[in-house]
Amino acid sequence: MNPRNCRIDHLVTSGTFSLDGGTWDVDNNVWIVGDDQEAIVVDAAHDAAAILDTLGGRTLRAIVCTHAHNDHIDAAPALAAATGAPILLHADDLPLWKQTHPDRAPDGELVDGQVLEVAGTRLRVLHTPGHAPGAVCLYAPELSTVFTGDTLFQGGPGATGRSFSHFPTIIDSIRDRLFTLPPQTVVRTGHGDATTIGDESPQLVEWIQRGH
Repeated sequence: MNPRNCRIDHLVTSGTFSLDGGTWDVDNNVWIVGDDQEAIVVDAAHDAAAILDTLGGRTLRAIVCTHAHNDHIDAAPALAAATGAPILLHADDLPLWKQTHPDRAPDGELVDGQVLEVAGTRLRVLHTPGHAPGAVCLYAPELSTVFTGDTLFQGGPGATGRSFSHFPTIIDSIRDRLFTLPPQTVVRTGHGDATTIGDESPQLVEWIQRGH
């Protein structure tokens, strides 16, 4: 497939993350994949107006949620209302979604192996539970990129110390679904700096021993 002039736009939005009775200030990465005509948003965090401004009038094909922690989905309904784009979420994260948006369901389900297309580029859904039961990553081979949400960061796996999360499961997801990707694949995360599969994969044994 020809990715045309597909590019990845990035913005950082700020807000709060709340779960299990606690609330923390957070900065989130929002990724926009597309060309000058159309795009997909990965994680509509905090600020629908800022995301709309970055879209710049392009047709929004979908709002993809890597998982349903509130800091990754809080702006999704407003962005959907402004653009008409469907909100897509893995069904296993519906209990988390309902904590933030009890009166507004997602518009469609993400399933493992599903392929989304935008601007001539394929994004394959990888179900990677552990940080959340319905966590997914999006692998774009033509862009040599994987969008990992909070499953994999620079320096380690996503947090698993709160409800709905499980450390052995996230390690299995990273080992079996992400570390099988080409080592040069750029890892674009839900928070913080990007990394690569090759830079992170040698640390797997250490992570297990440290018991994050």
